[in-house]
Amino acid sequence: MLTRKPRIVIIGAGMAGLTAANKLYKSAGSKDLFELCVVEGGTRIGGRINTSEFGGDRIEIGATWIHGIKGSPVHKIAREINSLESEQPWECMDSFSDEPVTIAEGGYELNPSLVEPISSLFKKLMDFSQGKLIEDETVSSLKLAAKSCGPGNISIGSFLRKGLDAYWSSMKHQRDQVKMLGNWSGKALEEAIFAMHENTQRTYTSAGDLHTLDYNAESEYILFPGEEITIAKGYLSIIESLASVLPAGLVQLGRKVTKIEWQPDGHLPIAAVPNGHGTMPVKLHFLDGSTMSADHVILTVSLGVLKHGIREDAGMFDPPLPGFKTEAISKLGYGVVNKLFLQLSPTNGQEFKSSIKFPNLQMVFHQSDHTLSRHPDIPWWMRRTASLSPIYSKSSVLLSWFAGEEALELESLNDDDILNGVSTTISNLFSKSTHYHVASDSNQPCNGDANSAENSNLRCIKFAKILKSKWGNDPLFLGSYSYVAVGSSGDDMDTMAEPLPKISNSSAPKSPSPPLQILFAGEATHRTHYSTTHGAYFSGLREANRLLQHYGCSDI
Repeated sequence: MLTRKPRIVIIGAGMAGLTAANKLYKSAGSKDLFELCVVEGGTRIGGRINTSEFGGDRIEIGATWIHGIKGSPVHKIAREINSLESEQPWECMDSFSDEPVTIAEGGYELNPSLVEPISSLFKKLMDFSQGKLIEDETVSSLKLAAKSCGPGNISIGSFLRKGLDAYWSSMKHQRDQVKMLGNWSGKALEEAIFAMHENTQRTYTSAGDLHTLDYNAESEYILFPGEEITIAKGYLSIIESLASVLPAGLVQLGRKVTKIEWQPDGHLPIAAVPNGHGTMPVKLHFLDGSTMSADHVILTVSLGVLKHGIREDAGMFDPPLPGFKTEAISKLGYGVVNKLFLQLSPTNGQEFKSSIKFPNLQMVFHQSDHTLSRHPDIPWWMRRTASLSPIYSKSSVLLSWFAGEEALELESLNDDDILNGVSTTISNLFSKSTHYHVASDSNQPCNGDANSAENSNLRCIKFAKILKSKWGNDPLFLGSYSYVAVGSSGDDMDTMAEPLPKISNSSAPKSPSPPLQILFAGEATHRTHYSTTHGAYFSGLREANRLLQHYGCSDI
């Protein structure tokens, strides 16, 4: 009688899934020790990595940065496959080399001397929360700010605001000397600059509200040293490299899993194997009605899909996952971050690069809903973004980041509404500019006065088209990346990584279940590198090695 090879099915063809498949195939699959398969619900590989083109430039719809090049496995692969150089321009190729121009609502360009103190304060607060500051007088005051947040769970949002309050108390005399800037008071301007940095931080972490982001977990998060860079030939080149070693047909697209049957206690029916050579403990159900049995499943779906999947009405797991697993899934944070790309129109029939250079723009908005100084036509979702910048110097493609509620709002708006909202906002910010004039409506040309003899120095800005990501409503992702929320901790990330069924403490269980039925990978399962592509990479290696060790393979 023939002995059946173990069947390993990997759900998801993103970074974690393809890393696991790459490792398993190169270590044992090529020796025909396993029957290996990757099933992907979408029509492409890459998951939350999606390289595209817009306006003639290479852009990233999803993952963008290599966060530190020293020790990064992603950088190592990119270097080995020569993906770090390209003849085609790409997103952030110069890492925003231009100094930012900061403009406050009403058209007031801010002198760096007004912006720097608050920017420095914000950076010190974040560095302190991440354990990067050495002891000095500033650190001592930051410790007081942290303690003043009260006992129990502390959020980054509350800590930051306590730090701002402490700064205001210590700098009261100096702040009172700040003159009014148009319709801005000194304190209102400082708060708005601080909020600008908070909005940027929300896109870094995917926490739509920083008051939901856990303070204590910040110091546990690890970034690799060295500069942060983007990949010249695109992040997708890393994915394609990982997949290139796999035989044709091993990755199956358009195979969305709707239910996972597993055997937690040894008493449930075991999925039959068609050839009769043994049984398999896991049965996958697909959207098209087909099924597949497996000895082991490596599940790499996003935390957002897991959060939806453990709902009673979703029924993704049969039987439901144990309490310790669902508790971790529920407690951890998972947010939405979207990118908005806008292409500028060339003006006066000229090529873009010779007609205009858009600044690396930082945007400062009034925070109070009650101030009469707020421009009524600036959309609320624009007030929650911090910047609008060319994706590299002289590019005609601009980029703005959105997180939380405004990221979801962006997904629901049509292109004209977005173009008009952005145009209204930028028109207000450039209203006092001697360099730029903004078309008031995406369907209208620039005001003729901008091209008149006396205003020949004004450069017309008009947005031609947009491209936006839609991670929040995509059923394959339901968001962007994970964070440690208030009430959760790194322990929950470790719990996320535990395979099922959980090994019993009993020395002689009555009905032992087959081990390692469901293994979990993905960025949300890595305690110190969550939210990153290299975290997903490490998790895929971890689960592949777990199975290799289980079968006594030496190449681990």
